[in-house]
Amino acid sequence: MTDNITIRNALETDRTFIFELSPRLAEVAGLTWHADSIVQKMQDDYITEMLGQTSVPRVTLIAEKNQVPLGFVHARAHKDSISDETCGTVPLLAVAPAAQGMGVGQLLMQAAEAWAKKQGYRLLHLEVFASNDKARGFYQNLGFEAETLHMIKPL
Repeated sequence: MTDNITIRNALETDRTFIFELSPRLAEVAGLTWHADSIVQKMQDDYITEMLGQTSVPRVTLIAEKNQVPLGFVHARAHKDSISDETCGTVPLLAVAPAAQGMGVGQLLMQAAEAWAKKQGYRLLHLEVFASNDKARGFYQNLGFEAETLHMIKPL
């Protein structure tokens, strides 16, 4: 299914596509104790912050087929909270709904891993919302394991 899907560095013109996926990222967060508008603002602000970072090594990659974008991944340097070593992290990964199940996410994660290895990192870190069972299963199938769990209780 991944035939003819290419991975390339994102261009400034890809920002529109990336932000088009923001509502999907906000939706799958499943944070029912927050208003939808708050979650959407958080997601938009986070994308803006991640794409605007220039102080750490980073890369944003686009998966496309026939010059149509299908998904993106953003990876950057991160300080591991256990070992204090610099490693890679994937703060953003999204696949367009029409491209779900085509292997796009897997290709993007492979590209992020290759980038992290090229940087000399031993670890690749990511965070996923606890309620996003689909994403958690996806990452576990790629070999990721839970290290810590952040918990919250609405009062």
